[in-house]
Amino acid sequence: MKTAYQDQLHEAKRFMESYNHFLVVSHIHPDGDAASSTCAIGLILDFLGKPYTLMNEGAVPGKLSYLKGFDQIVNYTLSDRNYSFDAVISVDCADFERMGETVKLFPKDIPLLNIDHHPTNDQFGTVNLVEPQAAATAEILFDLVEYIQIPWSKELSDCIYTGLLTDTGGFRYSNTSSKVMKAASQLLDYGTDGYELSDRLLEQTTRAHVELLKKSLNSLSFAHDDQIAWVTVGKEDMRETGAMQEDLEGIVNYPRNIAGVEVGMLFKEMMDGTVKCSFRSAGKADVARIAQKFGGGGHVRAAGATLKAPLTQAIEMVVEEVKRALDA
Repeated sequence: MKTAYQDQLHEAKRFMESYNHFLVVSHIHPDGDAASSTCAIGLILDFLGKPYTLMNEGAVPGKLSYLKGFDQIVNYTLSDRNYSFDAVISVDCADFERMGETVKLFPKDIPLLNIDHHPTNDQFGTVNLVEPQAAATAEILFDLVEYIQIPWSKELSDCIYTGLLTDTGGFRYSNTSSKVMKAASQLLDYGTDGYELSDRLLEQTTRAHVELLKKSLNSLSFAHDDQIAWVTVGKEDMRETGAMQEDLEGIVNYPRNIAGVEVGMLFKEMMDGTVKCSFRSAGKADVARIAQKFGGGGHVRAAGATLKAPLTQAIEMVVEEVKRALDA
């Protein structure tokens, strides 16, 4: 019996077959799932014989350079912006704005395939392949590859495995389903070296990350009977440590991992005066709903938002909202 999800897979396949040149975009500050899904779409389009341009608003973390297609991802901020395409495929973007400055390259009414797994996705595509039950956008692409019957290669397998590995925290988070583990097992059979990718993506770190972690832990604060904890990273911290955006990865987990903490947060002061807040929840509070109140979104246990307010004010507003959520 055909399911609604199978119908979405069919429509996504038909979309890819219907146009001739694609722009493939993920969200700003791409993580492992976003970058690997971008590269996986490139490999799918290669199989279909379709030309494409891979792009992101900024740089993609260098630790993902092993991905096939990584060197093809155009940094919008450094590009001449002279591109021609007749359709867009967005991956891992919960809403249109998550594509950042790249949206300036095309009119809002351009045909757009929206592939995503966030429960807060607002179905902004002409065609939407959205499955909130998926652990990662890469899991959806696993299903799409199987549906189209694309022959598996190690390169394609590495892309999908990377998304699954990073968005499940090394297969430790609550989104690690039996379906995810079966897919991962299958990908290992296709030649992916799970140990090597785990070591590269989850174990290795940079000196800048460690220096930034030291500074952020000095700001560790608690509220609401120690059920809420947070750390901050200021503009000066980034400058003094020479850290890049990718060096922030994982810092939000430190306040969340403290015993008794229900919601952990990282507040990062941005150069434009806004504050980016990353949320992690033990499950008692739905941080996706909290993030939505500030124009963000995400998942029940992991979400993010950007606030147009000074750092101190942003912290006060968010902490009060988290308190209300925990008390509800």
